[in-house]
Amino acid sequence: MAAPEEPCGGRAGGEPGRDAAGLSGARGRQRRRRRRDRAAAAMFRCGEEIVSGENEEESNGVNLMEFSDEILLHILSYVPCTDLVLNVRRTCRKLATLCLDKSLTHTVTLQKDYKVNKDKVKQLMRDIGKEIYQLNMAGCYWLPSSTIDHVTRCKNLVKLNLSGCHVTSLRLSKMLSTLQHLRSLAIDVNPGFDASQLSSECKATLSRVLELKQTLYTPSYGVVPCCTSLEKLLLYFEILDRSREGFMLSGQLMVGESNVPHYQNLRVFYARLAPGYVNQEVVRLYLAVLSDRTPENLHAFLISAPGSFAETGATKNLLDSMARNVRLDALQLPKAWINGSGLLQHLKFNNPFYFSFSRCTLSGGHLIQRVINGGKDLKSLTSLNLSGCVHCLAPESLFRKAEDDIDSSILESLVVSCCNLRHLNLSAAHHHSSESIGNHLCQLLSRLKHLLSLALPVCSITDVAANVEKPPTASNLVPQTFGRKVRIGIQTYPRNLADQANQKIESSVFWALMGSLRFLETLEIIGSSFSSAMPRNEPAIRNSLPPCVRAQSVGDSEVAAISQLTYLQSLTLAQLPNILTGSGLINIGLQCQHLRTLSLANLGMMGKMVYMSALMDMLKHCKCLRDLRLEQPYFCAGAQFFQALSHCSSLQRLCIVSRSGTLQSDAVMSFMANCLEVIMCHMFMGESLTVCKNLQQSIVRSFQADRPALNVVIFPLLHEDLTEVIRDVPMRHLDEITLFKSRVAEEPPNLWW
Repeated sequence: MAAPEEPCGGRAGGEPGRDAAGLSGARGRQRRRRRRDRAAAAMFRCGEEIVSGENEEESNGVNLMEFSDEILLHILSYVPCTDLVLNVRRTCRKLATLCLDKSLTHTVTLQKDYKVNKDKVKQLMRDIGKEIYQLNMAGCYWLPSSTIDHVTRCKNLVKLNLSGCHVTSLRLSKMLSTLQHLRSLAIDVNPGFDASQLSSECKATLSRVLELKQTLYTPSYGVVPCCTSLEKLLLYFEILDRSREGFMLSGQLMVGESNVPHYQNLRVFYARLAPGYVNQEVVRLYLAVLSDRTPENLHAFLISAPGSFAETGATKNLLDSMARNVRLDALQLPKAWINGSGLLQHLKFNNPFYFSFSRCTLSGGHLIQRVINGGKDLKSLTSLNLSGCVHCLAPESLFRKAEDDIDSSILESLVVSCCNLRHLNLSAAHHHSSESIGNHLCQLLSRLKHLLSLALPVCSITDVAANVEKPPTASNLVPQTFGRKVRIGIQTYPRNLADQANQKIESSVFWALMGSLRFLETLEIIGSSFSSAMPRNEPAIRNSLPPCVRAQSVGDSEVAAISQLTYLQSLTLAQLPNILTGSGLINIGLQCQHLRTLSLANLGMMGKMVYMSALMDMLKHCKCLRDLRLEQPYFCAGAQFFQALSHCSSLQRLCIVSRSGTLQSDAVMSFMANCLEVIMCHMFMGESLTVCKNLQQSIVRSFQADRPALNVVIFPLLHEDLTEVIRDVPMRHLDEITLFKSRVAEEPPNLWW
């Protein structure tokens, strides 16, 4: 297993711990002890402290300074670079040398280093600017625009990521004019961007850039016309159809700015569109350039577009040209471009590693024949997204109901041909297994031993034989609607793995699947009918579709099976109707100690959060949890919940979405005061606008000074102005946690940084 991105627990530069030998009272010794303890704090790993040996003090017989340089460098690689340079290297001579080792200063990542501020960036660039070759400041939305000026000290910079940072045209021009070695750039293009303000030196730098990532918040070509040597172009379209003043925006651009010949070196083209007509209009202008003259070296062509994105004459010409002239390694197209056409039959592939046919009506027969050529060896394929492909596991899409049983032979052919899959998404569809022994979807997927992330619909994990024999439970008999509920007797479930073994739930196909995928890091189990109440660019959804009939029996025992995933880091559970006590969550909290991201939505009865007690017990064990998202009607965010959540010492981001939900302002304030790492608090509840605004202002007023990255949004879920509030949320938070979506195989692995 690869090492995690960074350890849980303390960080260098934090509050000094208490010295085990006691305090002497002498100021000099106190200062030395504080410096030593700050170095020790940098070495924390999920609460386990390795004590620095500046004065040869030992803990449990281990002296940190006796470790080899290689081991120390590996440990230090987990410490944020700002802490290394500004704090740890000042503790002793040996660490002073190691902290400036090229292996630690070559690549500097400030992304998600929420404690960094303008002064720290300035000092960091002053101390090691010339040693930095790759700088990642993605998502540092809290840093003022003037911070970018200090990047000019990094004269040798080759790769720079400023996505989510505030950068004006003039500042960008000044900075790029000094970065003559730059080859990779990521920026945002905001309203007011003016390419005419870019200097000739800046354009000279851009002409040498090989990789460009642009996030467009306004109709523009950005810096693309200046990048005449591009090999990789990533475009994220986040343009709204209306301005803040309510005026309709136009997606028309000047065709003469597109620089047609400059795409000829392009190898990777990726475009991801947010909902909206203007986004579609602008991306068509980019595609028109490619359709005029398709790059011969193109090997990855990916367009992710929600909803309907109609094909035009220009796009047809582009696809025809691609079918004739290129061999692809990665492909993703809007569903309208694939549905009903023979496109896949003509495209040529060369050792493909990523396919996405999300929401297409592609049948299983076409998938086998046209994509893997009737069982062709596709060992190179590592990521496959079939989310929303309701017919992908059936021979034909005509005259078939979405709820019909799958054809296990199609899935078996897929598993055999693509045996090295690491990321697989089968969510947002009904994949019902037949009663044939050995042909259940879970049994076939258990052959994919290399899986790292998996997304499945709830109805696909049902044990067919057990489901036939099991009578309807009480929760199945209760209508899944909102409002007052009839009190029913709740079936008791065991709260530990030993009792569950006695119930023999290990014999279920889903339990066996979880046991076979020991190294799975990301798991999503989402109801095929689930839709989040949190909107993108539209009013909050008020009605929810009922869960699939096959999913009615999925509940606590299936959740308990997930606890076998020792290395699980991200878990999403949505629309599991038979959650009665939530006891399985406790087992996950106990066994999955690497869990960092947890998203729970619409579990159990819709009118009552029956798993609250189990959730609070679970949270007490989640010491590494960073992100928590809860979406549940009638959720009460009270003192008991926040007291349990306070045990999650690593928590950084919290999002609660609840129709008719309530909150206790005092409990929220107490939680924010106790959990010093929390920098994002989003709550969309049923409280009044006055209550929400007062609480939001109190949090900002009390904690903003000490937490520069603090982002707080507390707002009524069904308020008519919610979409206006959403547009001000930093894209990093909005895309990663606030909006609910399936993230497995959403993009090709290692697409950018």
